[in-house]
Amino acid sequence: MQGQMEWTAEQAVSLFCQAAVQSGLIEQEDVDYSINLLLDLLKLSAPQEAASLLPIHDLANYLVDYAISIGLCDKGNEARDRFKTKLFGRVTPGPAAIREKFNRINLKSGAKAATDWLYHLCCANDYIKIRRINRNIRHQAVLPQGELELLFDLAKPEKDENDLVAARLTPQQSYPKCVLCRENPGYAGRPGFPARQNHRIIPMQLHHETWYFQFSPYQYYPQQYLVINSNHQIMSLSLSDFQRMFEVIDTYPHYFIGSNADLPIVGGSILTHEHFQGGSYDFPLKKAKTWFTIDTKDDEVKGEALRWPMTCMKFKSASKDKLLNIMIRILDSWSTYSDPELGIVARSQERHNSLTSIITKDGDSYSVYLLLRNNRCTPEHPHGIFHPHEEYQHIKKENIGLIEAMGLIILQGNLRKELDQVEDFLLNESPLPPESPHRLWVKELLEALPETPLDESGMKEFVLEQLGIVCYKLMCDTGVYKQDQSGEEGLKKYLDTVFQ
Repeated sequence: MQGQMEWTAEQAVSLFCQAAVQSGLIEQEDVDYSINLLLDLLKLSAPQEAASLLPIHDLANYLVDYAISIGLCDKGNEARDRFKTKLFGRVTPGPAAIREKFNRINLKSGAKAATDWLYHLCCANDYIKIRRINRNIRHQAVLPQGELELLFDLAKPEKDENDLVAARLTPQQSYPKCVLCRENPGYAGRPGFPARQNHRIIPMQLHHETWYFQFSPYQYYPQQYLVINSNHQIMSLSLSDFQRMFEVIDTYPHYFIGSNADLPIVGGSILTHEHFQGGSYDFPLKKAKTWFTIDTKDDEVKGEALRWPMTCMKFKSASKDKLLNIMIRILDSWSTYSDPELGIVARSQERHNSLTSIITKDGDSYSVYLLLRNNRCTPEHPHGIFHPHEEYQHIKKENIGLIEAMGLIILQGNLRKELDQVEDFLLNESPLPPESPHRLWVKELLEALPETPLDESGMKEFVLEQLGIVCYKLMCDTGVYKQDQSGEEGLKKYLDTVFQ
């Protein structure tokens, strides 16, 4: 930053605290107190006045550089992040103050105003990594079968050698047990585990238990939040979980609420701690058209199977009780349902069937989306029958969880660089690196190229278009009932067991 070296660390401390006031983190009356905390952290004796228009995040980076220069902070991306979090923790109000203000705003102006305030605070204090999130690349894949959104995840920093060495030298610890545990706010972090001095959570009562509302630090969609169990226990699905989901959506009707399946392969990335997630976003799933209607035997509940690569049913009603009844009937019946001719086996040595579930609210009406999941593996498909098949795993091999189920496909950041290499090969015949996983795919791309030669921009668009097609196909792999006649007949046969 230009002009940065003219400061002293003492001046940067003063500027950082004034920026915290401007960002809404602390009040002017708290400045002296916050300055003293930072002086102690940075081993300084007194502040110095200065004037600057630099953002608070740039000031934080300057103070991290200073800390490294005097040996207070180790080198490495993770170490930098931990010290930066420590700085922001000094200018973030304590948990009780956050809860008090959140509840006050909620009572005065409503739930949306309260969550908006908390979200903006979490961006201002660098808990939500908004600058890194802005690096992500999004692409809208418009296909004849419908829409998908693709996101190249470039937000999470890569570990460097300093981080890897520090992690190897750090003894194994079990506190906190995971990054979702309620003990995280205020935690200093360690190599391999993030610092959380700037993290704040809001308690809420769900079905006679304490849970916590919090935002996700790496947002894939607007205001992505989590609701976490106060106890560290594995993911599960039951009537009480569905009841909790409705309680969340009634508390925060401006959001959707969803739950991953509670099984590996078809579940989320964290199955060791029970949680829900949601946010403020309309996913492609919401635009899915009707495949066929479902007779729910109840005029107050409309049902339909959707034209969607994964097997998804939608039920709409103003009655929570009737929707809950359908959800638990489908959960109970699907958990034991098999159709071997279609590869669906509910249990071998372990359970294979589960649900991915989503609830939205519009006025007095609720919409429930239920996606049927099965995680069985075979020698032919060792990663899962209803998982992206091996031919598509050069694009995505990770779990297809809740976010993908709604139509936002999260792709590894390094894929963007690999696609640049593919484009260069197609344009200039530049050889692919020996380790490239896309060698078979480029042969298909060569056959699909239009007759008219493409320029650089056109080639980039062509490769993205082909990428969208692959993503749709790998999503189709996850559907337990395919979008064809046999799939329709199979799903209707299953639904006959639910709505007799």
